Formats: sequence, structure tokens, C-alpha cells
Amino acid sequence: MNFIAELNSFQLILVVLVALLIGMAKTGVHGAGMLAVPMMAVVFGGQLSSGIILPMLLLADVLGVWYYHQHASWKHLKILFPWAATGVVLGTITGTFINDQVFKILMAVTIVISLVIMLGLEHFGSRSSIPDKKSFAAGTGIVGGFTSMVGNLAGSVMSVYLLAMRLPKNAFIGTTAWFFLVVNAFKVPFHVWVWHTITVRALVFALMLLPVIILGAFVGILLVRNLTDKMYRWFIIIMTLVASIGMLI
Repeated sequence: MNFIAELNSFQLILVVLVALLIGMAKTGVHGAGMLAVPMMAVVFGGQLSSGIILPMLLLADVLGVWYYHQHASWKHLKILFPWAATGVVLGTITGTFINDQVFKILMAVTIVISLVIMLGLEHFGSRSSIPDKKSFAAGTGIVGGFTSMVGNLAGSVMSVYLLAMRLPKNAFIGTTAWFFLVVNAFKVPFHVWVWHTITVRALVFALMLLPVIILGAFVGILLVRNLTDKMYRWFIIIMTLVASIGMLI
């Protein structure tokens, strides 16, 4: 039996909204993904939900890469990928020992800290004052991989790094799309053989929600299409603020 048949009406509404938000997140509305994670955790719990939601994220990642692939900054991605892989391994080990309450606190702290850094960068920072060094990218990659594995919440961490790099709007979205497609694909074996959170039922669940994910992706494209680079930076900050409040409630 599939997951959807086992959900009550309230849970089904939450799941459909999660699919919509995931689609929006992968085409530029990054805070939407951070809102989706705690909502899915309400339905399935912390660690289990991270595995169930991963196939949905991968489907949405493909859509994001398809639309924005030509805008990715491979200069930054090549530095981030190896460190993100390290973070995924660390997250796999750590996630084995934490319960849902610790999961929620950890993710809330991650988002709030990211939000504070974003606001500081926007208010005080300039491109010349940002540490454009491998050590900065390495730290971002490790934390991004870790938070992605533990709770699929690396969006705020990546937003900090890419806002710091002052990438244009489309480059921001394209780089993020490629980063999460590769990292999420890398996470699959750990979910299947270590945590046992991805099953055939989870894959069927994601495919059943694909039309909603696609709808969300096009909604995201329409929302960000007419935003300037500065407006988009503040849009990301505001969406992260909303996500942090949602996680703390």
C-alpha cells in the first residue's frame, strides 16, 4: 500500500503543500524548501521524513537544473562538492544517534544562524570584504552536506555562501540547482543502506506527487522572473526568516 492511502485529510493537504513548496524551492524560492521540511516531519517524523522527501527533492532538482543549468558557476561548485560529500558522511553518522526533538532543534539553530549571517552580509558586507577563500567554501560545503543529510535543510547554508559571493540571481539559482542535484543523488545510498529510509513505497509516493512538484516549479519561475538581483537577495532573506519561524513554532 502506498503512503498516500494511509494519510488522513490533514496529512494529505500537508503533503500536497510540501510537494508544491519543493517545486518552488528548486526554481528560485529557496525558503519554500525550508518550510517544506518541518511540514513533512509533522506527518512522518524527523529521520523517516528526510528519506521520504529525498526522491521528491531529486525530481524537483532535475526540473531546476533543466531550466537554469546554463547559469551555474562551476568555479564555486568544484570547490564545494568534495567538502559537501564529507558533510554527508558526517551527517549520516550523527543522524543515527539523534531523535526527532534534537533534529528539530538542530535545524532551527542552523536556519537562525544562517539568517543572522545573511542580514549581516546584506547590511555590512561587500564583495571585497567576503572571505573568497577555499577555507570559506570548505566550511560551507561540510555544513551544507551535513545539514542536507540530517534534515534536507542545507538551503539556508548555501544561501549564505552564494549571497556572500554576490552571484547574480540566475547564477545563484543555477548553482544551487546543480549543487543539490549532485548532493542529493550522493545521499541516496546512505538513506537506502544505512538509514533504510528510502523504499519502493517512497519512490512511488514521489512519482504520484510529481504533477504537483512540476506545478510548484513553474510557480517558482514566475515568482522570481521579474525580481532584480537586489530584490532577489532580500526575497531569500525574508523566506529564510519565515522558515526559521516555522521551524521554531
